[in-house]
Amino acid sequence: MTGQERSEEKSECVSMSPMMEADPALPESERVCVFGTGDLGHSLGLRLLQAGYGVVFGSRQPHSSSRLPHGAQVLGHAAAAQSAHLIFIAVQREHYDFLVPLANQLKGKVLVDLSNNLRKNQYPEANAEYLQSLVPGAEVVKGFNTLSAWSLQNGPSDANRQVYICGESAEAKQAVIAVATKLGFSALDRGSISVARELEDFPLQLFPQWRLPLRIAIGLSAAFFFYLLIRDIIYAYVTQGKDISFRIMVSLANKVCPIVSLIMLSLCYLPGVLASFLQLYRGTKYRRFPDWLDRWMLCRKQLGLLALGFAFLHVLYTLIIPIRYFVRFKVTERTVSVIRENRTTEFDTTTAWRSDSYLSLGILGFGLYVLLGITSLPSVINSLSWREFSFVQSKLGHLTLLLCTAHTYLYGWNRFLSSSTYKWYTPPGYMLCLVLPSVVLLLKLLLITHTHTHTQNNTLSMMTALSLRHELLFLCYCTLRGWLPFNHRLPCFWDQKPTITFH
Repeated sequence: MTGQERSEEKSECVSMSPMMEADPALPESERVCVFGTGDLGHSLGLRLLQAGYGVVFGSRQPHSSSRLPHGAQVLGHAAAAQSAHLIFIAVQREHYDFLVPLANQLKGKVLVDLSNNLRKNQYPEANAEYLQSLVPGAEVVKGFNTLSAWSLQNGPSDANRQVYICGESAEAKQAVIAVATKLGFSALDRGSISVARELEDFPLQLFPQWRLPLRIAIGLSAAFFFYLLIRDIIYAYVTQGKDISFRIMVSLANKVCPIVSLIMLSLCYLPGVLASFLQLYRGTKYRRFPDWLDRWMLCRKQLGLLALGFAFLHVLYTLIIPIRYFVRFKVTERTVSVIRENRTTEFDTTTAWRSDSYLSLGILGFGLYVLLGITSLPSVINSLSWREFSFVQSKLGHLTLLLCTAHTYLYGWNRFLSSSTYKWYTPPGYMLCLVLPSVVLLLKLLLITHTHTHTQNNTLSMMTALSLRHELLFLCYCTLRGWLPFNHRLPCFWDQKPTITFH
């Protein structure tokens, strides 16, 4: 034997435990192999060891692999491939070439591809499909690629429990699902290997369902910010020569946040109302909605959560109003002026009612706002039945919209008819934001009225049909007993008060 052959034989088996070969006591189903000794391979091997599996790492340089978890073995690629039926490929696509010489050893094995790409459409085919072409005799399964090394190391309690897999062989996928279940994850079979590209794109997604709601929120915030900047700050400087630019930080922000919140809450419930009217117009609920309406309805949760965020900012800005320097200065100045001029200010009961009602509706609306946000959490959704979830999100959601809209109307009070409110002939921001929620509530009222009327008509029709049926049965009974002649006129359904004449 030459020196080169002896060195290759030596490098084929190095263990992180006293064993120098794969443990023969463990059945093959309880042994798994991991190709790759990086962070992902290390975390996966550690989780597998904690779950009771015998772990064998395959490495190009097994004698220099010292970062592996205690209890695992590290062998050369060929020896490691022969030690287990299930093999995790925890290396990038660029390093798949070492698998080609191992085609014979990997024949009939299950290869789990964990790789991802740096960007979408980086290669013409998915990594799993490319791996299958390199090792056609193996069963390739795409899976575990949506989990990071940190998620694997900390376990499913601190990470996403969902694991997506796909592959051609049902037996191979069942083997991977069994491992995922034993690790504490929930595996979801997405189908054949052709879905691998979709799974590889999952880690590259950046809030795909939040993009449209975020654009709407940013657009509304910018539009109303500049609109109110012109009406309040620039108008005061042009017409009165006052510099009140300091109000931008708190006063202006405290106007923009509730406006955007109310509009986005309306946008959250408007598509449902439009969908109901569309179904009534079509006369069926089994036809698909237009793409724009379908996309709108799919992002209602994100619209509602962003609306809650703006409402929360509005609450915070409102709470700090008493400690602002500008407010304390104005209160002190007014108090000193009243004392100096010896004036008496009478208590206005109407203003007190308006103020308390306005604040009370705001508090109730925000409380329901928070409740809607809590029921949007996945853990809470899973604990609710569909009827409970529908009641909270639909009934209480529209009640929240009603309370917040009434809160805004009371804020305006008698300023709707005051000419001084319309600076440069433009309405204030809270008037503009009332248009959409008012329309949504009006449309919802029309739907409720239509549904109630339709239900009443159905009830009357059923009662009429039952009454007619009972009368017909009674007449048949009387005829059979000889109480009525056979030529007796039976009551018709259009008779308001059908009568029975005995001869």
